Amino acid sequence: METRPLGRTGLSVTPLCVGTSALGSMPQLYGYAVDGERANATLLAAFAGPINFIDTSNSYADGESERRIGTVLRELGGLPDGYVLATKVDPGSAGGRLDFSGARARRSVTESCQRLGLDRLQVLYLHDPERISFEEAMAPDGPVAAMRALKDEGVVAHLGVAGGPTHLLRRFVETGYFEAIVSHNRCTLMDRSALGLFEQCAHAGVAAVNGAPFGGGMLAKGPDAQPKYAYRDTPDEIRRRARAMQDACERHGVPLSAAALQFSLRQPHVTATIVGVTRPERVAETLEQSELAIPEVLWSELEELAAPPELWLG
Repeated sequence: METRPLGRTGLSVTPLCVGTSALGSMPQLYGYAVDGERANATLLAAFAGPINFIDTSNSYADGESERRIGTVLRELGGLPDGYVLATKVDPGSAGGRLDFSGARARRSVTESCQRLGLDRLQVLYLHDPERISFEEAMAPDGPVAAMRALKDEGVVAHLGVAGGPTHLLRRFVETGYFEAIVSHNRCTLMDRSALGLFEQCAHAGVAAVNGAPFGGGMLAKGPDAQPKYAYRDTPDEIRRRARAMQDACERHGVPLSAAALQFSLRQPHVTATIVGVTRPERVAETLEQSELAIPEVLWSELEELAAPPELWLG
């Protein structure tokens, strides 16, 4: 696949990014388990294919995602040339309370490096900062200060932020400290919350990475197979519109998942789209769906079926 600049990092990435949250095996979230053998085969297929971008996190399955990636990287003798790996800083707990301090951020990075078998991280995101206030995140003893120090020390090459609420991500972009953002579930066939954020990123030279283009599965499997949208209870109107989208796609002989994926790929300010894979053949299937011809008339129908702004996640 052709690559494009990852913002101002100097790195180049493919429009598709391999997501690995489910590869750590989180049946409580996804409804199914992924054993180590299948995860290993899937990762080998991902590293051997044309996609050169992979995304993980310290917290995915309590670190199992990173551990499984690290196992495969050791088997391969390291990260393949030209490949970009991104992970995320996550909080821990202290005395039964959330710990998202600067000290915790440093421990998170140490844990990630050990699991992945890497001395240096290419891209490191602050993960779901909505769990604390913006002021806490930016405090002298907070996680952002620690991440900036780790960059100065050469442990981390590039900093990003990955989260939900777009108004909060906008504030982090405005600091000028971050070179990439990940927004999830907010640039889909259903929800357009992140489009303004992505435009802001383009003007600032910040890479915009779109996660969860399938809305947690509903825009891939359909509302009957996946009753939740964005991992939460779904309003009846969202479900009705998703069912109508699925019907429209079927009339045109296009999988709903292909339309959902290509909606993200069509966005002019989206640098890369994260797609979760949990089996080896899914890598090739994703590539095929990214290239499937979709008639313009279907795009027009799907545009009319998108949720109104009052139903967006924001």
